[in-house]
Amino acid sequence: MIRFHKEGYKIILVTFIFCIAVILLAEKFLDIIWLSKTIQVLAVAFLIIVLQFFRNPKRLTSLNDNTIIAPVDGKVVVIEEVEEPEYFKDKRIQVSIFMSPINVHVTRYAMSGIVKYSKYHPGKYLVAWHPKASTENERTTVVLKNETIGEILYRQIAGALAKRIVNYAKEGDKVTQGTDAGFIKFGSRVDVYLPLGTKINVNLGDKVKGGVQVIAEK
Repeated sequence: MIRFHKEGYKIILVTFIFCIAVILLAEKFLDIIWLSKTIQVLAVAFLIIVLQFFRNPKRLTSLNDNTIIAPVDGKVVVIEEVEEPEYFKDKRIQVSIFMSPINVHVTRYAMSGIVKYSKYHPGKYLVAWHPKASTENERTTVVLKNETIGEILYRQIAGALAKRIVNYAKEGDKVTQGTDAGFIKFGSRVDVYLPLGTKINVNLGDKVKGGVQVIAEK
């Protein structure tokens, strides 16, 4: 059975009503059969696309305090040592995962631990792969800490289509690896910042599965 994320309920309902109205109106008022059928097919296709955006498949996470799992579905587009300027203010290993419109857009906690930091930043809507997207786009920054790995940071970044980031992490929360951490409506990208020396288990171009695939380990 297909599950949908709660952040999509309202949009799905509005879209469903809109598409049904379009289909009925096209049937009633358009005498040109091919045009009527084309509009109806497009309405159904639009509904399917919206349903796809908000699907929320159940994932079985193997809990392990020594591992970092992919927080989202998508493609690994960055693996590099960088300066993280907001929280750590030192060198970290950045792993970035880009979500296309066809990916699941749920954000999941990459590890179990305590939420040490959670902050929302308003910003622009540059395309997600733009070099300045991680510092200028709308985004949220969350830091998790456990006793084995220490602190990691993940950043939800809005893109050209994504106009709302949903972040459930609150400072002081105790969270469980693989559980629901939020949602980026219509997708974008998530950057993960790991301690130097962390073993990276993915390569550039790899497609990863959120909540399941181990992307790094201590």
